[in-house]
Amino acid sequence: MNLQDKLKTDLKSAMKEKNITKKDALRVILGEMARSDKKQFTDDEIILILKKLIKSEKEMLEKSGRGETSPFIDTIEAYLPQMASEDEIRDWIVSNIDFSSYKNKMQAMGPIMANFGSSADGNIVKAILQKVAT
Repeated sequence: MNLQDKLKTDLKSAMKEKNITKKDALRVILGEMARSDKKQFTDDEIILILKKLIKSEKEMLEKSGRGETSPFIDTIEAYLPQMASEDEIRDWIVSNIDFSSYKNKMQAMGPIMANFGSSADGNIVKAILQKVAT
């Protein structure tokens, strides 16, 4: 089952269970997807939408002066893939990247991000590269 089908199925379940928080969050996600001309989305496209919604909600919370997370954010984050840990990223870099083949160590970002995809934050990878490569 792809992520789009899972969202729709979970919306039906949330409605039956009368879980208002989850239902509202899923409606926002599906509404954001409906704004596009596409009918079918890849999981990566949906993940980008989820990240955009989380970023928007966090910015709104900061502007309102509330620093805590909201149940809305928690619900959306449950649909994101588990992020790779710094140790996993560092171990993969050490065992798979030959820095002598790059003019600049930051050029290794491409193959690293291609391997990890959306399960690694680019800022974390960049920080690890700055520490690992000498």
